[in-house]
Amino acid sequence: MREQHLHALLHHLPAGVATLQGLDLRYGYLNKAMQELLGTDVAEGQCVADHPGVLPSDLVDVLHQVYRTGTPYIAKACSLPLPTQEGKESVSRCYDLVLEPVRDEENQDITGLVLFAVDVTQQEEARQRAHTLSMETRRLDARLRVLTETVPQITFSLDAEGLYEYVSPQWYYFTGQPPTADLNAIWPLLIHPDDRLRVLYQGDAARKAGKGWSYEYRLRRHDGQYRWMLSRALPELHAPDQPVFWHGALTEVHDQRELSDALRRGEAELRFLADSIPELIWTATAEGFIDYYNHYTGEYSGLTKEELGPTGWVNLLEPRKQAEAARQWVKSVATGEPFEGLFRMRRHDGQYRWHIIRARQLADERGPRWFGACTDVDDQHRLREVLQVQYDELARTNRDLDTFVYTASHDLKQPLFNLRGLFEELRRSASFDDPEEEQLLSMVDDSLHQLDSTLQELAATVQDQRGLSAPVEKLDLRHITDEVLLGLRAQIQASDATVHVEVTEAPTLLYGRANLRSVLHNLLSNALKFAHPERLPVITLRSYLSKNNKPVLMVQDNSLGMNIPKTSTAAFQPFTRQHPQIGGSGVGLYLVQRILTSRGGRLEVASTMGESTTFTLYWFEA
Repeated sequence: MREQHLHALLHHLPAGVATLQGLDLRYGYLNKAMQELLGTDVAEGQCVADHPGVLPSDLVDVLHQVYRTGTPYIAKACSLPLPTQEGKESVSRCYDLVLEPVRDEENQDITGLVLFAVDVTQQEEARQRAHTLSMETRRLDARLRVLTETVPQITFSLDAEGLYEYVSPQWYYFTGQPPTADLNAIWPLLIHPDDRLRVLYQGDAARKAGKGWSYEYRLRRHDGQYRWMLSRALPELHAPDQPVFWHGALTEVHDQRELSDALRRGEAELRFLADSIPELIWTATAEGFIDYYNHYTGEYSGLTKEELGPTGWVNLLEPRKQAEAARQWVKSVATGEPFEGLFRMRRHDGQYRWHIIRARQLADERGPRWFGACTDVDDQHRLREVLQVQYDELARTNRDLDTFVYTASHDLKQPLFNLRGLFEELRRSASFDDPEEEQLLSMVDDSLHQLDSTLQELAATVQDQRGLSAPVEKLDLRHITDEVLLGLRAQIQASDATVHVEVTEAPTLLYGRANLRSVLHNLLSNALKFAHPERLPVITLRSYLSKNNKPVLMVQDNSLGMNIPKTSTAAFQPFTRQHPQIGGSGVGLYLVQRILTSRGGRLEVASTMGESTTFTLYWFEA
């Protein structure tokens, strides 16, 4: 009766129970859980070796060894495949198998075994997950340590009491302290005395409030130098939202701090300099709104910075120019192009004065900004207006004088023609009983001829003076020289002169056409006019490039030569002649010199009396 009651209790037990009887270990009692585990093919009375079911062969061998030795055995987490059901895949589950010998009550001989099978699949899966998580945690912890020990920062952890739990090796490298040092005792002593109390107070206050912190302080380095450090930390919260640890890092910011201090000092000095300049200085944002005015701007306008506002200088302009200036400023802000304009600005007394307003954009790591200045040029502007009026008056007077000279020389030609006609008629019809008649007549004729030449050269000089402002163009030097030589062909043939033209090295010249013709005509005609009476004229005209790659013209002859002044004044003056016996007005070389200097050039002359003269023309060198 007791046995039946026991079997009834074991039948519904969630763990599998089986009795194995006799030396050959035949199945005795099988409860429901064990029957489901071993399968329906296993029945009471069968030998376990012949019908093991899902039991592995090595477990069957262990069963016999436990029977022989009488020593209990527990097999942990054995994976056993459950019997396959139709249409379903085979599933394995884990069991703890307990083998317990059964002894006879009288002589204690082993009569069989009891096999318990406890399903520990969930526990084993949980253990496997815990093992996997443990391995992953160890891997992440190792990675975190590698990261914290390789970054150029000092990492640390504090507990709720403010005691250091961990510090990375960088702290020992930085401070030079041995690894055996007591962090909690030595760390506060390494903080600069001027920062120590502040740091300790801020750290305690943050921990009591359960929040992180961020502040800077000076920490002593291994060489005794204090360096600025940035300390940041955040709390690690545990249920119920109570901070247990603080994790943070120390970053050296000494160089950035010094640079920031230097920038602040530099900005202060620049602002002091800007405030000391008697000029309107201002800066503007990338959007074009003014965010700074120097002290002089307030003095000039009589307004405060608040009254000037973000567009102050525009409001100071005369009303009819404000819209134009604003459009130009908006365009510069949009494109980044410099701003520049000449405007009249209202002073505190209501007077409008001329200013040059300039602004440039500066782009750096802080982004684009505008820097501007308004420079008072009212006095210069008014002076320029006065000078312009005087210049216009002088120019008009000069034009009137040129017109007068040209008109006078032109109008005097008619009386000259009349005198020459009367002289010719007198010479033809009258006779004088004077032995010097021919000499007198010759002198009168020469005087009339000289007067005629002087009037013609005066007219030509005025005409050339008017051509000094003629537009420049690219000229073929050989072509212009041929034109001038064609006009002098009669003189060349009469004197049997030889002219060499060498212009291949610098064949072109950017110059005024009339100016170039006048220069060449005067130099070549003078070389022919002042030829030596005992030799045929030889003239060489050569064009070449100077050392600084500028065109140069050289005209050389074998004429009578001239005396070159040794003073620093101009070499040639109008109506000055060195050979009075030869006709002329003395304005040719003066005009050549005037043309060169008016266009930024200069004239050099080298001459030996009775032998030769060389003119060197530097077209574009002052």
